[in-house]
Amino acid sequence: MIETLVEKCPRVETERLVLRKWEERDLDEYIRLSSDPRVTEYYRSTPSSEVCEAALQSTLKSQEENGFCFPVVEDKQSGAFLGFCGLSIPDYSDLLPCEPCVEIGWQLFPEAWGKGIAGEAARFWLSFGFDTLQLDEVVAFTVVQNHRSRRVMEKLGMVHDPADDFDFPGTDPKHPLCRNVLYRLSKKRFLEQLNG
Repeated sequence: MIETLVEKCPRVETERLVLRKWEERDLDEYIRLSSDPRVTEYYRSTPSSEVCEAALQSTLKSQEENGFCFPVVEDKQSGAFLGFCGLSIPDYSDLLPCEPCVEIGWQLFPEAWGKGIAGEAARFWLSFGFDTLQLDEVVAFTVVQNHRSRRVMEKLGMVHDPADDFDFPGTDPKHPLCRNVLYRLSKKRFLEQLNG
């Protein structure tokens, strides 16, 4: 698969998926994804269409600057937009305690949950991050209550140290979704997992 790489963020196919860059045409599906209450259960607020449009423009800019930004996940057979999964460089108004870093993250329609799709896409991007981008570490974070995403992180071999947990910047410490867990995966651990 590495032979097919073009630029930093390739368009690639895994067993069941197409992983590709964002395009302007993805806006409607992104709005639909971001307005599903099951998807946004652990958001501190549900984004409006205008916020989604601004977020897509920010993603396109980041993609152009960095070569990648949480790439789109499509079903290979049907071409359906399933959500996104991949690497990104965090760009929040306040620094996270783990920055500078490269984050792996995902957001999929509920119809794609429980089928190993996030894991399939994430494994490709982790390999890409460590092999092609030569990263030493990739992180992931989510709110404490998001056990579904935490299970994916654990299945990927990521390690959680409670000492790394943090309050999300700019969030009221009393907000129930303020506290985040941080998971890390080193290149060394990733290679050890690959080699059994």
